[in-house]
Amino acid sequence: MNFKIKKYIKTADMALKEKTNGGLFYLFPNILIQIFYLIPLLFLWRVVMNKGIDVGMNIDQMLTYTYISSLFSEQLVVKTVASGWLSEGILSKLYSRPISVFGQIIAQTIGSWIPMLLAFSLPMAIMAPIFKINIIPHSPWFFISMILCISLGFSIDFLFASLTIRLRGMTWISNVIRMAIVSFFSGTVIPFKLMPFGLSHILTYQPFGSLGGAPLSIFTGTARPFDIIFIQVLWNMILWPLAILIFKKSQEIMVSFGG
Repeated sequence: MNFKIKKYIKTADMALKEKTNGGLFYLFPNILIQIFYLIPLLFLWRVVMNKGIDVGMNIDQMLTYTYISSLFSEQLVVKTVASGWLSEGILSKLYSRPISVFGQIIAQTIGSWIPMLLAFSLPMAIMAPIFKINIIPHSPWFFISMILCISLGFSIDFLFASLTIRLRGMTWISNVIRMAIVSFFSGTVIPFKLMPFGLSHILTYQPFGSLGGAPLSIFTGTARPFDIIFIQVLWNMILWPLAILIFKKSQEIMVSFGG
């Protein structure tokens, strides 16, 4: 195996172990939060849909959309350590290692996903039939869309990280702006099909629409895969070079605790 690849795998392994240093019990609060968010939401959608309200999806599609969104919440809208690297002292560690900063952040993030995928997502996927949820993708193109979603999520995260650098000590404000924008425009919390006045078509074509809402719409069969994937590829081609360029420019004005 290539030595450089081994470095990134080791970085991911370190992030995984960091998440589980306190044992699996350490993950229990996060698991409870996810469950307390998901279960009431499923019952809410059942009540709303059973009243015959037209939301552009049938009840099975809506419940599947909500369920899968919860199971892959960290992957559908990527959030890395980069957003807090100035205030939390992460920056000095990243620049003291002989591998790319982008590569380290991506490896750390992927490694940090594994504990919750195993402790929450996998058990909930097994229990899906209990809640009468179909977790079989409508199209295998979902997996390609998911990869493109994650890739785009990293590029958008790096753009917000560059914004954090330029705002200097205003990390909290940049995070609030980020969460407000991404939560609404990604379609993970509120499916675009629920938007009035034809907004669903407009929101689909903006960059955040290629995050969570894109693979979820393919998973549930509410959108044509090739249309969605084409838009995702396009935004990846636009935003990745932009993220790299802006980040390189931002490094010149970077200031962190310790120098």
